[in-house]
Amino acid sequence: MPAEPVRDVFTPSQLNTLARDMLESAFGAVWIEGELGNVSKPASGHLYFTIKDARAQIRCAMFKPKSSWLPFQPREGLHVLGRGRLTLYEARGEYQLVLDHMEEAGEGALRRAFDQLKARLAAEGLFDAERKRPLPAFPARIGVVTSPSGAAIRDVLSVLARRFPLVEVDVLPVQVQGAGSAAQIVDMLQRAGASGRYDVLMLTRGGGSLEDLWSFNEEAVARAVAASPVPVICAVGHETDFCLAEFASDRRAPTPSVAAELLVPNRDDLARRLETLQRRLLARQMQTLRDAMQRTDRASLKLHSLRPQAYVQMLCRRQAEAFRRLDAAWKRRLERDRARIRHADAVLRARHPERRLARLRERVAAIANRPQSAIVRRLSHEAMRLD
Repeated sequence: MPAEPVRDVFTPSQLNTLARDMLESAFGAVWIEGELGNVSKPASGHLYFTIKDARAQIRCAMFKPKSSWLPFQPREGLHVLGRGRLTLYEARGEYQLVLDHMEEAGEGALRRAFDQLKARLAAEGLFDAERKRPLPAFPARIGVVTSPSGAAIRDVLSVLARRFPLVEVDVLPVQVQGAGSAAQIVDMLQRAGASGRYDVLMLTRGGGSLEDLWSFNEEAVARAVAASPVPVICAVGHETDFCLAEFASDRRAPTPSVAAELLVPNRDDLARRLETLQRRLLARQMQTLRDAMQRTDRASLKLHSLRPQAYVQMLCRRQAEAFRRLDAAWKRRLERDRARIRHADAVLRARHPERRLARLRERVAAIANRPQSAIVRRLSHEAMRLD
């Protein structure tokens, strides 16, 4: 009689554990797309549901806290795209898919297109921080590119009027979702930038799904924002929403209201700052006045110690004495010059040619008879010698 073969006998727990290990090792992370059903969220915070199509369904679970981070409310009939790992629930012997990510299926393709376009534009340097321009500190006129009937423009106008009533705001109406909206946004940005009327532009709209916000993820809109000749601040959707126009803008704001707060100063803060500056200016003026008074007092004391009045009186006496000596010197010199003139006049009169001519005439008259007398004497003498 042949020996009976050895049988491998498993308990249900062992078999389920083996099946779970084989299932988890055979499949990695899998993506699944379908319709939600049997949605249940007990007090533990875990989320249990099925994902089904027309022919089959699979049990799924999403444990806390990932289930708490979902950006939407799971509900019956919602079409979703999920990612998870296959496993087996040993207690019941049922295999299930434990998800770590889930999104509305309509947004999945858009999200992938968003990521691809974002990577391409970032590689071109369109989002670089070096090309970001600072917002003007005190804009005189703001252009708001948005829907004129949306809640965002009401929030923006309310905040601007409350914080800085002096600013002028022009609402530049565009369609913010749907067919043709991206072309309208691009055209309005280009015309507003070329007009030269605005110090800064705001591109904004309220919240919505990724599909609703898709106009702001169009490549043409992102490039128009980056090419704007004036700074652009972008606030699209809620704080958790991000779009390519925001990455290309000079400043991103989480909400339209925050964007308005970033654009203009608070008038109350300005009033307090002006009061502070006025107090500092007054204190500086008072300190300058005190310093000038101290310098004046020191100069007065120094002036008093030097007795400038006595010094001035001494100078006046020296000046008077100098004037007296100068006058006496001039008088002496004048008297000497006068005496020299009188002497020269006397000498001139004494040597006048008429007086000399008279004297010469007298001498001629005196010697006029001398030759005849001399001749007579000579003749007499020669006659005597002859005799």
